Amino acid sequence: MKDLPSWRRDAISDLVDQNILRSPSVIAAMMKVPREEFLPPDVRDYAYADSPIPIGFGQTTSALHMTALMCEYSGMKLSQRVLEVGGGCGYMSCVYAEVVAPTDEPAKDWGHVWAVEIIPELAQVGQKNVERMGYSQRVTFIEGDASEGLDNVGSFDIILTTSAAPEIPEKLTSQLNPGGILLIPVGHPGHYQELIRVRKNKHGTLTHENLCGVAFVPMRGKRGWMLGD
Repeated sequence: MKDLPSWRRDAISDLVDQNILRSPSVIAAMMKVPREEFLPPDVRDYAYADSPIPIGFGQTTSALHMTALMCEYSGMKLSQRVLEVGGGCGYMSCVYAEVVAPTDEPAKDWGHVWAVEIIPELAQVGQKNVERMGYSQRVTFIEGDASEGLDNVGSFDIILTTSAAPEIPEKLTSQLNPGGILLIPVGHPGHYQELIRVRKNKHGTLTHENLCGVAFVPMRGKRGWMLGD
C-alpha cells in the first residue's frame, strides 16, 4: 500500500516545481485536502497520479494539475463566493473551500462554495463526502442543473465549470459580480476543448481569453451537450 500522505506532498511539490502551483493559499489547500478520501475504494491507490480518476457514473475528477489551474487561473482568494458547476465527488469543492474559507480562519473571513451536481447518485456521493470531511459549513452541495447558473443565492465572484459546453452560457456570466471570473471549457465532446476565462469588469463588460487546450467530459443540462438524468 502506498504512503498516500507522502505521495500527496511529493505530487504538490512537483506542481510547484513546474510553476503550475504558485499561490501559497492554493498550495496549502491542496496539501490539506486528502484526495483519496473522495475516491471509490478501487482507485484510491492512484489518488496522486496527475490524471483524471474515475468516480463512477461515467464521470471523473479532474487531474491534480487541472485542480490547481482552476484555482490559479481564477485568482481564487479568501472570502470569495464560488459556484462550481459539476461538483462530482466533492474533492475540488473542498479544495476551493480551503482557499476561500480555510479551516484555520475565523468564520467572519469565510467565503463559500456552492457545488451543483446534475447526476443524482453522484450528488449523493459528493454531499456525503463533503459532510464526512467536515466542510458542510463551507460547501453547499446541491443536486441540480447549474448549466444556467444557480438562482436564489445571489451572484458569485468565481464560477468554475468542470465539463465542456457547446458555448458560454449567458446566464452564467450574468451571475458574475463586477470583477468576477468564469472558467469554462468550450468545445465538442470527444475532442480537445479550449479553457476560456471570462472576466466581467466593473462596468459589466465581458472579455474572453483562451487559456489552454483541455479534455473534459461533456456538460449535461439545458446548456450542455447532454440532457441531465
